[in-house]
Order: sequence, then C-alpha cells, then structure tokens
Amino acid sequence: MDKIIKLKKMIEQSERIVFFGGAGVSTESNIPDFRSADGLYQEKYHYPPEQVVSHTFFVQKTEQFYDFYKNKMMFLDAKPNKAHLKLAELEQVGKLTTVITQNIDGLHQMAGSKNVLELHGSIHRNYCQQCGKFYDAKYVKESLGIPRCTCGGIVKPDVVLYEEALDNNVIQKAVKAISTADMLIIGGTSLVVYPAAGFIDYFKGKYLVVLNKSATSRDGQADLCIQESIGKVFGSME
Repeated sequence: MDKIIKLKKMIEQSERIVFFGGAGVSTESNIPDFRSADGLYQEKYHYPPEQVVSHTFFVQKTEQFYDFYKNKMMFLDAKPNKAHLKLAELEQVGKLTTVITQNIDGLHQMAGSKNVLELHGSIHRNYCQQCGKFYDAKYVKESLGIPRCTCGGIVKPDVVLYEEALDNNVIQKAVKAISTADMLIIGGTSLVVYPAAGFIDYFKGKYLVVLNKSATSRDGQADLCIQESIGKVFGSME
C-alpha cells in the first residue's frame, strides 16, 4: 500500500506525465497478451503466432492470416478497465499529456483518452489495398474469409505486422512526448519488443515508474516498481 501512496505523490508532483503501455494494460479487459503463461505464444497453432502476424504471411496466406486475426486479435466486445479509465481521468485533469500504446484495441480512446499514440496501429482502421476505401473493425470481423472492398481489393488492417516499419510520424511524436515528460509510467509491457522499448531511453525527467506483473529490463533504473496488475494498481488509487 505504501507503494500506491508513493505513486500518488509522484503524480501529484508531476505536470507532464507520459504513459507507455503494452498488452498487460488490456488483459483485464479479457484481451490475451502474447507472452504470459496463458498468452498467444503458449497456444498451439499450425504456424507460430509471430509468423502468422508477419507481412510475408499476410501476403502469401491471406485467408489463414484472417482466420487467426479475427479470432485471436479482434475483441470488439472488450470494454476499458480501471487502468484505461484512470489514465483518461489523469488526462482530463491536465496531468497526463500522452498515452503511448503498443496495443491495437482502441480501448484508451474508448475510455476517453484524447492524445493516444498507437505504435502498432489499430484494428479499428482498415483500408482497401487497391482504392484506399476505409472500413471499420465490424466489417472485417463479420466478413467471410478475406475481407474485400466493393472494388474487389483486399482490405488490410492498419496494424503494424512483423517485417513492417512503424509509422515515422508516430515515432517522432512518441519520442518528443517522452523526452519532454517529467514523469514516465511504463505499464503492462515486458519491454522486449523493439524499436518501441528503446523509446524509454529518451526519458530525462524526474520519475520513472514501472508497473508490470513480472520484472522488466528497466526495473533497475526505475524510481518505483510495482509488480502487480496495472488495473489493480490504478483501481486502488481511487
């Protein structure tokens, strides 16, 4: 409990907080992560998940890609949890400047966060590869087999697959947000996915906080580490 009090004090003393989050932020909304004991990487498929969500696999085995993607990566009934809601509240009161997320579920926006940088894109944006027409997540989820545009082109999610580069504009904004922050909260991420995990190096502020169920490579640098579910931590700050 004293760690929660310490976290509250740090937030009170900060004015430009940036939150950098990963899959652990959404697991309490019943969205599986990739690397934990019951995450996607532990399940058995015909192909390893990291192969399925690669650009090559999308191009060569589009139907199998969508079979996996629709079942294992699209959770349209998911609702924001206490972590998403607390972060939105911190933004509303002028404490939090930016949420930088590796998640593609759109739950931060659903909770009310306005300034969200999505490093890996979003399931809610989908475009025809031929004509560029926009489609929402519901269209993709409910389509039979490969989602196609009215023009006949294949609809592709605006999600960064393995072998694809991150959006340069998003990277620049993320780096700027972190480098000008006075407090950086890292939550629900094992910090093993690069280049995203490397962004932490740009932080020069006052307080570095790590909230994650398991140890991360940044724990030694942190001013505060809480090894607990992030929803629980933010939920107990009410």
